[in-house]
Amino acid sequence: MANLQLSERVPAAAEDGVWLECIETGETYAPFESIRYTSDVDGLLEVRYADYPGFDAFSGRGVWRYADALPFEEGVSVPEGDTPLHYVPRLESDIGVNSLRIKHEGMNPTGSFKDRGMTVGVQAARRLGVERLVCASTGNTSAALAAYGARAGMETLVLLPEGKVAAGKVAQASLHGARILEVDGNFDDCLDIVRELAERGEAYLLNSLNPFRLEGQKTIGFEILERFYEDNGRFPDRIVLPVGNAGNTAALYKAFRELVAAGAIDRSEMPTLTGVQADGAAPMVEAIENDRDSVQRWTDVETRATAIRIGNPVNAPKALPGIRETGGTAVAVSDEAITDAQQELAENGIGVEPASAASVAGLRKLRHQGVIDADEDVVCLTTGHLLKDPDAAVAAGNDPEPVPNDADAVLDHVV
Repeated sequence: MANLQLSERVPAAAEDGVWLECIETGETYAPFESIRYTSDVDGLLEVRYADYPGFDAFSGRGVWRYADALPFEEGVSVPEGDTPLHYVPRLESDIGVNSLRIKHEGMNPTGSFKDRGMTVGVQAARRLGVERLVCASTGNTSAALAAYGARAGMETLVLLPEGKVAAGKVAQASLHGARILEVDGNFDDCLDIVRELAERGEAYLLNSLNPFRLEGQKTIGFEILERFYEDNGRFPDRIVLPVGNAGNTAALYKAFRELVAAGAIDRSEMPTLTGVQADGAAPMVEAIENDRDSVQRWTDVETRATAIRIGNPVNAPKALPGIRETGGTAVAVSDEAITDAQQELAENGIGVEPASAASVAGLRKLRHQGVIDADEDVVCLTTGHLLKDPDAAVAAGNDPEPVPNDADAVLDHVV
């Protein structure tokens, strides 16, 4: 099992109280001396700090409200973060939990949570002096990287699986000026190529393998806890979230561990992390159900929830302990259940892309199975806006109804 304990010492490699540490070996590395994505044994890295602030250290709004818990005082910003935590009383009553809130990350500038990671990740690229950025993507990462790369004035390459990315996401990457390279393969194939390009020094990788990107994403956890506590005087019992590359699961777990280290919350107050995948792309669920410490790569993945159509989640070594150490689980849901949940959210005024709705579909399934109790306070994370995948939205919604060009005819039709 990965060693995800926060360090109690400041190593010689630290710069301004910040360093990188291998989750497998504990080996430490200077954060900005050279470009590094993994450790010398190819282990995943986490950003560590000499001090971990509590809630009273935070001020301002958005991601950079949490600058004291990030490696920079400011980043390449649009700005991002400060997304709503919606009430959904009808859905809450129908599913049957004590309270249900929807954290809608689709309200970030490019329409997904990826903006949180890019504001920090592109700033790291600036600090390291790189000139070209690159990512593999199922769509949202490419849109965010293209926007933040443009904001920073940097060349951006995005590798997409040919014919497998929703039109709204390709449009964003295109308009923001990224070079779009379509690969004859799936997302995991694209990531293999991107990692090779990064290892050759041809571009700076900004997938969630990059530890700085997850620092931005951990602010989702800070926001959920602050806002929920402000509204209810307590923290939520459980956070349910879609899982693709498992970056958010890893990032939220890191946020909670840092707050425990700061004395801001007790370990017992860490929300239970519950991951949801589609039936056709569920390697994390398979690992949890079979009590494995690692995932086995799925080479053939398919789901209409394109944002989580991933067969080899690179952050599994960080995410699996996060689920287990918080007492959580993972569940797979059908595409039909995802579409039903997308429609249910829309009926409550919340428009999300299919992958986002997986969290609600998973909550409903686990509630039906009795895994989630009726007395729980639950937050579901929705990760992308409905216009990310307009074709899926049209397919899930009502069909247009032709009517004559006459007011009386229109009234006759709708009555």
